[in-house]
Amino acid sequence: MDAPGMTLPDAGHRREIRSFVRREGRMTDAQKRALDELWPRFGLEPPDPGARGRGPTAPLSPAAIFGRAAPLTLEIGFGNGDSLLARAAAEPARDFLGVEVHRPGVGRLLLRASSAGVANLRVACDDAVTVLRDWLPPAALDEILIYFPDPWPKKRHHKRRLVQPPFAALAASRLAPGGRLRLATDWAPYAEHMLGVLDAEPLLGNVAGPGRYLAEADRAVTKFETRGRRLGHGVFDLEYRRGVAP
Repeated sequence: MDAPGMTLPDAGHRREIRSFVRREGRMTDAQKRALDELWPRFGLEPPDPGARGRGPTAPLSPAAIFGRAAPLTLEIGFGNGDSLLARAAAEPARDFLGVEVHRPGVGRLLLRASSAGVANLRVACDDAVTVLRDWLPPAALDEILIYFPDPWPKKRHHKRRLVQPPFAALAASRLAPGGRLRLATDWAPYAEHMLGVLDAEPLLGNVAGPGRYLAEADRAVTKFETRGRRLGHGVFDLEYRRGVAP
C-alpha cells in the first residue's frame, strides 16, 4: 500500500522526498461521482492559509470536524478503506480519519460509507505528514494506524520509507498520553527498521517490550496481509503507546 506519506528535506539535493507515488489507476464512474458528490460530506480540507499564505493560521479542531469530543483514530494509507469503514461502523462512540492519496480507493470508501450511513468518518486526500504536522493539533489523536505501508525494498529507496526518526517524533507528538501507534508489515527488513526507529523515540514505549514484536494483533486481516502470506512472507505487528516507559 502506498502510505501518504513522508516528506523530508534532502539536504544534498534540496528537494522533498515522499514516501508515496501517486498511482491513480482506473477510476470507475461511480467512484468519480462519489468524489464529486460525497466529498462535501466526508472530505476534509486543510486549514485556511495564513494572511501571507505561509501556512495555516491554526490546526483543525477534531471536535468541530465531528461535532463532538470523542477518541479519534487516524489511519494512514487505508487502501480501499474496508477495514477503516468496518471499524467506524462497529465503534460509533469513536471518530475516524483516513488519509489516502489513491483517489479510486477514496472514491470507493466514500460510496460504501454513504451506503452504511456512518457519521463518524472523514477522509483526507493529502500527504499524511502534512495532515499530522499542519492540520492536527498536538495530542489530538487516541490512535494512529499504519498497516502495510510501502516497504521501498531497494536500498536506494530506503530514504522514502514513511517510518523515519522525524516521523516517529511527529506521530508521537500528535498522540494523547496513553495513545497508541499500531503498525504492521510483511517485509521483514522494514519491520526491523521500524522497530529500531520507534524503540528509539523517547515519547513512545513498545507494548511488547524493547526489540520485540506483538505476539498477537487485535485487528482485521487486510488484503495486503493475505497477499503477503500467500507469497510466504511473515507478518510483523508493532504497537507503541505514548507515555509508556520502554
